[in-house]
Amino acid sequence: MYDFSGLNCLADISRQQAKLRPDAVALHYQGRDTTYAQIDRHASQVANGLVALGQRPHARIGYMGMNSDTFFEVLLGSFKANVVLVGINWRLAPPEVVYVLNDAGCETVFVGAEFVPMIEGVKPHCPKLKHIVAVDGGHATWPAYREWRDKQSEKDPHLPIADDDDAIQLYTSGTTGHPKGVQLTNGNYMAFFQAAMDAKWGDFRPGETNLIAMPNFHVAGTNMGLTTLAQGSTGIVMKTVLLDEILDLIEKFRIKNVFLVPAVILMLTQHPRIKSANISSVKAMFYGASPIAEETLNAARALFKGCGFTQLYGLTETVGAGTALQPADHAGALLRSCGKSYPGLEIKIFDAEDREVKTGEVGEIVIKGPTLMKGYWNKPDATAKSIKNGWFYTGDAGFFDKDGYLFIHDRVKDMIVSGGENIYPAEVENALFGHPAIGDVAVIGVPDDKWGEAVKAIVVLKPNAHATPEDIIAYAKQRIAGYKVPKSVDFAHSLPRNPSGKILRRELREPYWAGKTRRVN
Repeated sequence: MYDFSGLNCLADISRQQAKLRPDAVALHYQGRDTTYAQIDRHASQVANGLVALGQRPHARIGYMGMNSDTFFEVLLGSFKANVVLVGINWRLAPPEVVYVLNDAGCETVFVGAEFVPMIEGVKPHCPKLKHIVAVDGGHATWPAYREWRDKQSEKDPHLPIADDDDAIQLYTSGTTGHPKGVQLTNGNYMAFFQAAMDAKWGDFRPGETNLIAMPNFHVAGTNMGLTTLAQGSTGIVMKTVLLDEILDLIEKFRIKNVFLVPAVILMLTQHPRIKSANISSVKAMFYGASPIAEETLNAARALFKGCGFTQLYGLTETVGAGTALQPADHAGALLRSCGKSYPGLEIKIFDAEDREVKTGEVGEIVIKGPTLMKGYWNKPDATAKSIKNGWFYTGDAGFFDKDGYLFIHDRVKDMIVSGGENIYPAEVENALFGHPAIGDVAVIGVPDDKWGEAVKAIVVLKPNAHATPEDIIAYAKQRIAGYKVPKSVDFAHSLPRNPSGKILRRELREPYWAGKTRRVN
C-alpha cells in the first residue's frame, strides 16, 4: 500500500513524486510523455504565472478544455498557487457557461481550441474575466499556454496551504435551474486518497499504467488523474472517449487500471473489435456515476477475463467517496448492490424525520466523513439544506441488507442520470417554458438501454397552440447542453399535481418504469 504520510496538501503531489521518481513518466498524451520532474517544474511555472496575473490565494480560475496533460499541469499549478480550479463542463450551453464563470468570479480562464468561439462570445457577459490563456495556442490576442508557461520562473513558490483551503470547485446541476459549485478542500482530498486505498480500489503502484478517460470536469475524471499522480503511476490520458482508441491504448500501453461509466462499458461490449483486441492487461475495472444493467456487467466480465470489477458509489459532494462493491462480491443478488462503506466514512439510512431506519427499510442515504465538501459556493441555504448535523443528504433512496451492503432503490430527489451526467428536471423545464406553444411541462427520466435513463418532456400545449416534438427539441438545443435536451416529447392534457401545486413526477414516471424492480436503470 502506498504511504501518503508525506503529502500534507495537494501541492505536495508533484513535489514528492519528482523527488522519488523524477525520470518516470507521469502522463502520456497523444504521443507526448511528461516525466514527474517535468510536471513538477511546469506546476511551479503555472503557479508563478497565476500569481503574476494577480491571482491571490483562494481565487477561482476556470478551465474549459478537453482532457489533456495540460489540464493536469494547470491543476497541479493551481494547487501550488493555492488558487481554486473550476472545471467547466464543456458540454454546457453558452448561458450556462456565463453563469458558472460569474458565479465563481473567475478572473482567469484556460480555454481549449474547441471552445475558443464560445468563450469569445460569452466574455462580454463576464465582467470579472480579465485573462484568457489559449491552451492550444493560435489565438490573435490571447497568450498561448506553452509560451506563457515557459516565461515563468521555475522556482517553487511554497505558499502556505491549510487543510480547509479549497482546491477544486466542480459544478453540479441545480435543482432550481442553476448549478452549484461544490467546494472540495485539500483536507477532503488527503482523506479521499487514504479512504480510496483502504476501500481496496485506489491502491495503485508506481509505474502501473492507468487510463484517464472520463471528463476532467467530473469528479471521476479528476480523481482518476490525481490518484494516479499521487502514487507515482503513469496516466494515459484520452482527450475524449473513443472506443477504438480505448482498445488501442490498452494494447499499446498494457493498461492495468481503468475507470469507465456504464454507458461506455456497454458500448465496449458491443464493439466489433472487443473479442479480437488484446485486453488481457486490464486487471481492475472501476465503474460508477450511474447504475449498471446486470446484462452489461455480466457481458463485460466475460470479455475482460482475469479482471476484477469494482462498483463505486459516491457524489461530487463527497469527493466521489461512498461505497465500493468488491470484485469478490460480484455474484448473485449483490450484483444489484453498490457495496459497503469506505473505511472512515459513515453511511446511514434516514426516514423523513431524520431518524435511522431498520435494516432492510428504504430511506434517504446520508453520508458523514472527512471527504464531505466544505459546502456549496455562495449558497449557504443550499448547504444548510444538504448538510445537517454533519450528515450529507444525498437525495438517493436505498437500504442496507443484514450484511451491510447498500442497495440503491430510487431517488428522493428528481435527478435524472443519463450516461453518468446528472440532469435536474427543473433546469430543463425552465428552458422549455420559454417556448411560445408550451403551457405546462414536466421532465422525467425514462429507461434507456444505452444511457441508463433518457430525458423525456411531457408537454401541455397552450389553447389553440401547435408544436411537434421536433420543434420542442430544437428549441431546447439552443438553450441548454445537448445531454440535457429531451430525447423524446409526449403530449398531455394536464399534469398531475399535489394540493400545493408540485408536479407528481412519480405518477408520470410510473407507466415507463412499470415492471422494473428498481426505479433507476
